[in-house]
Amino acid sequence: MGQDKLWSDVNGKPLIAHTLAAVAAENDFDLVVMAAPRARWHDIERWTGETGMGEVLLVGVHDAARPLVTPALIRRVLAAARETGAATAGIPSSDTIKVVAGGTVTRTLDRDGLLATQTPQAFRTELLVRAHRAALEDGVSADDDALLVERIGAPVAVVAGEARNLKVTHPHDLDVVRALLDSGP
Repeated sequence: MGQDKLWSDVNGKPLIAHTLAAVAAENDFDLVVMAAPRARWHDIERWTGETGMGEVLLVGVHDAARPLVTPALIRRVLAAARETGAATAGIPSSDTIKVVAGGTVTRTLDRDGLLATQTPQAFRTELLVRAHRAALEDGVSADDDALLVERIGAPVAVVAGEARNLKVTHPHDLDVVRALLDSGP
């Protein structure tokens, strides 16, 4: 996008403030930890306050670029992770997905078995730590924690995601999020 999208103005507040509001509306959290560059720590403290860290049994992971996440979706993912150890949200793919090599389609995937996964994701702490340690030892890098848990052979439950839980990736995505926020829940 050419800018730090999390600080883009969305209806008078930074994009990240909308995400934090949804997380704050879910009272099941004892602690929220955010990863951010040092230059943004002051801004984040302004939006989050400070807290201490006790024993953490369940870890939730959410992409702050998904500001329309609902407390209901957060609750569904947390409940599934409490029961199974790991959970993510997903919605059926409405697109046809092609495997391409060298600019040529080599295969079309069956849409019936495909989901577009979303955050939030949640994991039992020991499981997520084990998955990250294995990835580090194997030299594997991933931008999806559920993938790391899959790699160590642990099942990841999927709960119904939400079409409105859009990820801001491109500048026009900000316009879509603004319009959805203006239209209400």
